[in-house]
Amino acid sequence: MRLTILGGGGFRVPLVYGALLGDRAEGRVTRVVLHDLDPARLTAVTRVLAEQAAGVPDAPEVIATTDLDEALRGADFVFSAIRVGGLQGRADDERVALAHGVLGQETVGAGGIAYGLRTVPVAVDIARRVARLAPDAWVINFTNPAGLVTEAMSRHLGERVIGICDSPVGLGRRIARVLGANPGEAWIDYVGLNHLGWVRGLRVAGRDELPRLLADPVLLGSFEEGRLFGVDWLRSLGAIPNEYLHYYYFNREAVHAYRQAEKTRGAFLLDQQAGFYERAARADGSALAAWDRTRAEREATYMAENRETAGAGEREADDLSGGYEKVALALMRAVARDERTTLILNVRNQGTLHALDADAVIEVPCLVDANGAHPVAVAPLPEHATGLVCAVKGVERVVLAAAGSGSRATAVKAFALHPLVDSVNVARRLMEDYAEVHPGLAYLR
Repeated sequence: MRLTILGGGGFRVPLVYGALLGDRAEGRVTRVVLHDLDPARLTAVTRVLAEQAAGVPDAPEVIATTDLDEALRGADFVFSAIRVGGLQGRADDERVALAHGVLGQETVGAGGIAYGLRTVPVAVDIARRVARLAPDAWVINFTNPAGLVTEAMSRHLGERVIGICDSPVGLGRRIARVLGANPGEAWIDYVGLNHLGWVRGLRVAGRDELPRLLADPVLLGSFEEGRLFGVDWLRSLGAIPNEYLHYYYFNREAVHAYRQAEKTRGAFLLDQQAGFYERAARADGSALAAWDRTRAEREATYMAENRETAGAGEREADDLSGGYEKVALALMRAVARDERTTLILNVRNQGTLHALDADAVIEVPCLVDANGAHPVAVAPLPEHATGLVCAVKGVERVVLAAAGSGSRATAVKAFALHPLVDSVNVARRLMEDYAEVHPGLAYLR
């Protein structure tokens, strides 16, 4: 089986390849094609993968190319993990937004809109090429903003594009762990949009264990989300929010913390990964060892400003191991081998949430088999959550309209309608400043 990874020079690619190395079953991936626009990054990552594969019999063959059409032809699965504008673009997203007193995170608020506006046209082009060159391929999208990009691609690929994210998996794992349950045996009642969802229940052997957690303040405060959001707020909600909802529930504090930080997250990663790629290019050292050190630091500092604001302390050791590569592999196995499983994925709504139309991409538990991912029926969200989901989905739809029409006025509307942007005038200034720093927004007129 042939897997094509778009963004093949990206820092997380070794996580995916490492997971593939452990798969010995029939029908496994035997060839990995890495595509990237940057030959130097491709070379560095290919060196890491070669060290990973050393001594592993029948390790998947790795091919690197900068030709997108060549990468897509013959693919059985396409894993999309691109970053339009690179980490410099992410750093600029954060810097511009914070200068106007609003959040610049890459998937939330103004930063997410700017990222989406320059990513959607590229993602749509990829979707069209896949439809033409590899019509039987399944696309697994991890490109952020994951829900928005998946919805843009679904307009050309239908159900054959599925979005993934490791946040719900990590959240469910932490809740199960603190309750003494096996995460692999727990049913997680999770629903929302990407980076905007809530766990409303966790069933083990048919029994919902979440009320037990919410009733015990010591237990509830013993894991990351309990420390991040606070015990009293979680008990008021009656649910456990995705960590990214901290940007909504504690927006003022988050913006203040990010403005006070020595570096934004994007600027930190830009410097950190530049150092990795420089070290990985040297012939006198281990590219894999350099990658391991950089990854450990990256995971340990994840959402550091939010944790500092909440007094949540350091991340647990079990939360430093990533997870999206495991979701991707489980998804590929289920589809390619008809190994039926349940995963939390970004898929078309199809009536699952009645407040949204059928084509809206949501994040929800899905039954996965050879025919793809099928969303499971869920109970309605409470009114406050429904309102937030509808508002953010409405913004995503305006972003898609702006990307499709090239209308700058529509792009301004997307900024202005987001719950975390507090003024139409701020939205106009954001659009002006983002257009100045991002060549990828030149299409907006």
